[in-house]
Amino acid sequence: MLTGVHFLLSYTCTYECDHCFIHSSPEAEGTFTIDQVRQVLTEAQHLGTVEWIYFEGGEPAMYYPLLLESLRLAKGMGFKTGVVTNAYYANTVEDAELWLQPLKDVGISDLSISDDDYHATNGENPAKNAIAAAEKLEMPMISICIEEPRILEAGEHEKGAPVIGGGVLFKGRAAEKLTEGLPRKNWSEFNHCPYEELIEPERVHVDAYGHVHVCQGISIGNMWETPFSEIMTEYSVIKHPILHPILKGGPAELARVTHSPHTTEFVDECHLCYTVRKGLLEQFPDELTPPQVYGI
Repeated sequence: MLTGVHFLLSYTCTYECDHCFIHSSPEAEGTFTIDQVRQVLTEAQHLGTVEWIYFEGGEPAMYYPLLLESLRLAKGMGFKTGVVTNAYYANTVEDAELWLQPLKDVGISDLSISDDDYHATNGENPAKNAIAAAEKLEMPMISICIEEPRILEAGEHEKGAPVIGGGVLFKGRAAEKLTEGLPRKNWSEFNHCPYEELIEPERVHVDAYGHVHVCQGISIGNMWETPFSEIMTEYSVIKHPILHPILKGGPAELARVTHSPHTTEFVDECHLCYTVRKGLLEQFPDELTPPQVYGI
C-alpha cells in the first residue's frame, strides 16, 4: 500500500557527488512547477492511503519559494511532510536559522540533512551548521551520512551480511565512480532485490518529467499522460518488463531474460541492475527513464 510520495523537486543540485544515484549536478535539468506539484498532491489525496510527502532532489532548497509553497500545499491537504537537503546555504549557524525557520513555521514533520564529506568544500561542511541550527530551533531532524565505500574488517559484519561499508548504493554515478577496487561476486549470485518492495510499493519517487519511479530510473508510468492515482491503482509488477524479472530472480534474472551483455562480476545487486538497465535504454525507453538518471 502506497503511503509515501517523494518529489524529486528538481534534478538540479549544487554538487556533483560521486555517490549520487540520479546523476544530479548544477547542469541537470527537470524542475517541477507549482501547478504540477498541486496536481500530484491532489492525485495522492485521491488515493486515500498516502500519509507522507517528501521533497528532495537534487537540492530542493535551490528553488526555495517553490519548496515552501509545496510544503504549505501538502500540509494543508493533511499530509505529513519532510525535506531532504544538503544545507549548502548554511554558511553559519545564524544563516542556517534564516533558512530553516520558515520550514519549521510551515510545520514539517521531518528534516533530513546530508552530513558527509561528499558535501564538503575545502574541508568545510555546511551541514554541521544546519544541524546545530535545527537543534536550536527544536526541529524534528536526522542526519544522513554516506561514507566512502570501504571493505569491512573481520568482525565488523555478520556472516552473509554486506562486506562493504559506507552506505553507498552502487547505481547511477556511484556505479561508475566508486566500484573500483571493491570485492565482487559472480553476477548470477544477485538473485533478489534487497531494497525495493516491488509488489505493493510503499513509496514512489516522482519527477517533473512525469515519471513515477519504483526505483529511480525505473518508471511505472507517466503522470502527465495518465493520472497518478490511476497509475498506482492499475500498477501490476507482473506486467512490467523490467520489474517482473527482478521480482522473480533479481538483477541476474533481468540480465538472463533480456540477454544483456555484461561483465562477469559486480559489487552488489544495484551495481548489476544499473549496468544491465543502462544497456537496455533504447529497448525500453518508457520504462527506463529519464536518460539523465543514467548519465546521458
